[in-house]
Amino acid sequence: MSAETLPQPLRTILPQVSRSFALSLGVLPRSLRSPLGLAYLLARAADTIADTRIVPREERLHSLDILQRELDARTATRLAEIADALTGAQRIPAERELLLHLPACFAALDRFPPEDRARIRQVVRLLIEGMQNDLRTFPGEDMAELAALETRRDLHRYTYYAAGCVGEFWTEMAMAHRPACAGWDADAMRQRGVRFGQALQMTNILRDLAQDLRIGRCYLPRQDLAAFGLRPADLLQPNAMARLRPLMDDLLAGALADYREAWAYTRAVPRCEMRLRLACAWPMLIGLRTLALIRQADDLLDPAVTVKISRAAVYRILVRSGMTAWSNAALGGHYRGLRRPLEDLAARGTQG
Repeated sequence: MSAETLPQPLRTILPQVSRSFALSLGVLPRSLRSPLGLAYLLARAADTIADTRIVPREERLHSLDILQRELDARTATRLAEIADALTGAQRIPAERELLLHLPACFAALDRFPPEDRARIRQVVRLLIEGMQNDLRTFPGEDMAELAALETRRDLHRYTYYAAGCVGEFWTEMAMAHRPACAGWDADAMRQRGVRFGQALQMTNILRDLAQDLRIGRCYLPRQDLAAFGLRPADLLQPNAMARLRPLMDDLLAGALADYREAWAYTRAVPRCEMRLRLACAWPMLIGLRTLALIRQADDLLDPAVTVKISRAAVYRILVRSGMTAWSNAALGGHYRGLRRPLEDLAARGTQG
């Protein structure tokens, strides 16, 4: 199934809801663009359901359960229940359209070869399971009901379900659709793909820490905070950053180790697969630059502060990587340059 076979309404909705993924999606080889695009639409629909805060939590969980069951059903017959329950609550028009077009997404899924259908269903199931766990772990909607993950193992599990499983899916799709990748060591590349996804998700967690705390979510484990004399509620005070810094550095070191695996993954993409290389290099390089900004931010706990890489910096990364992606040595120089502000963390051990 080629990129052109996605129905026009889905091709229209995709760039409106794809956020930062649009960069990688747009540069992907055509044989991967359509199945990965559809998987993204299904995952984005699930994420829209999970994040619709003006609908009671139990209704969101119920709708996610319907979506999960419909993935396994021979015929999708209950998708209208999701649209009826949730589309009136959507304030973002593109998200409303996506939920209304869920039947079209499932119809498109049915036209893929059986192997691709199985891969797409599996990754969307895992992502939905992660969203369901998230809704149950964090029962509140604001800082008055702040809850936290308990252990570093819980954090690792969360990042797997939120993004690590996508790295596995990406690997399997590349091996299936790009002959030059068929000879990969599948197990090694899947593991690298998982850590690639976890690196990106950990970057998001650390960047969005202050905002997540105010919607009742602390992804920094309670046990780790306690080791530094902190409680989740203490992080609502911006002046707690000095006490939090040692734990932040430890988490940043762990993310940096995962980015090393992301670089190994990108380097393993054959040079003849320039589009696939760029689709991997861009989020890796942008993520590393964002990680450096997080390290430099002394006011990370202030919700008024946004840690974000500038458009000019993104553009420079895109241009330079476009010029160097053909060479492991040249692209590696770019990667090492973005790591440099974090190198003092590289020797640190991480817990759990």
